Amino acid sequence: MQAGCARVNVAAGYAGRVPDPERKTTPLFVVSDGTGETAAAVARAALAQFQVDCPTRRFGGIRHEGLARRVATEAEKAGALVVFTLVDRRVARALIEEANRRGVPTVDVLGGAIAKIAEHVRAEPRAEPGLLHGFSDDYFRRVEAVEFAVQHDDGANLHTLFRADLVLTGVSRTSKTPLSMYLAQRGYKTGNVPIVPGIDPPKALLALDPRKVFALSVDPSYLLTVRQARVRVLGAPPYATYADPEAMLDEIRRARRIYRDQGWRVIDISGRAVEENAARILRIVEEGLEA
Repeated sequence: MQAGCARVNVAAGYAGRVPDPERKTTPLFVVSDGTGETAAAVARAALAQFQVDCPTRRFGGIRHEGLARRVATEAEKAGALVVFTLVDRRVARALIEEANRRGVPTVDVLGGAIAKIAEHVRAEPRAEPGLLHGFSDDYFRRVEAVEFAVQHDDGANLHTLFRADLVLTGVSRTSKTPLSMYLAQRGYKTGNVPIVPGIDPPKALLALDPRKVFALSVDPSYLLTVRQARVRVLGAPPYATYADPEAMLDEIRRARRIYRDQGWRVIDISGRAVEENAARILRIVEEGLEA
C-alpha cells in the first residue's frame, strides 16, 4: 500500500473528506527553528494544488541536533514528509542525515534560496534562528495592528476609528473582516464598518480622510450566491430580505451612491481571494495609485 495523504471526496456528505482506500493517510511534518509560519505557508500553498486532505504537525523551536534527529524518528513512525526551515546548517544536516537513514523524505524550504542569495550578494548568511519572526519593531507593529483590527471589527469602537491606517466598508458579505485581518498582519491598523440598509453610515466613518477608506464593491450575482449559501447555513427562510434579489440590488445601488458621494476608493472583490484583494489595496496605498 502506498503512503500518502487522503484524497478529498467532494461527493461525501460529512465535510466532504473520506480516505482513499488505496492510500494510507499520513501527515506533513513542518519543522522550524522559529515559529514554523514560513514552512507552514509553503506547505499550504503546495497542498492547495491537490485535492487532498493532509494533516499537518508543526515542530517549532528546533535549534539543537538532538531535537532534529528526534523529529526524524517521529516522522519515520508516522510515515511523514518533513518540510523544514532550519537556518543553522548543523541542525539541518542532523535532520537530513537522520531522515535519510530512516528513509524519511524531506524538503528544505530555505536552504537553496539562502545559498543562491549568498552567492548573488557575495556574503555569508548569518545563520541565526528566528530572525524572520524576531521581536523587532516591525513584529510589535503587526501585533498592535491585529489588536486594532479585532477591536474595530464590524463597526465596533467607532470613537477610535480615526486612529486607523485603513478602513474598509461595504454591504454584508463582502469579506470585510478577513480582509481587515489580512491587512493587519501586514502591519496596517485596519477597521471595518458595514453599510446597513435603511441606516445612514456612522459619522465616524464619514468624517475620515477619504484616502483612508476603501469601499468594497461586488457583482450582484456573486453576492447573491454568497448570501443564499449563508441563509442556508443559518436555517433562515429561503426568501429572507437578506438574500432577496431585488432587495439586495437596492442595497448595492444605495451603497454605490454613498461611495461616489464620499469620494471613497472602490475595490471590486468579486471572485477574488482575500490575498488578491489585499495586494491590490496595498499596491494603491504603497505606490500612491488610484483605485
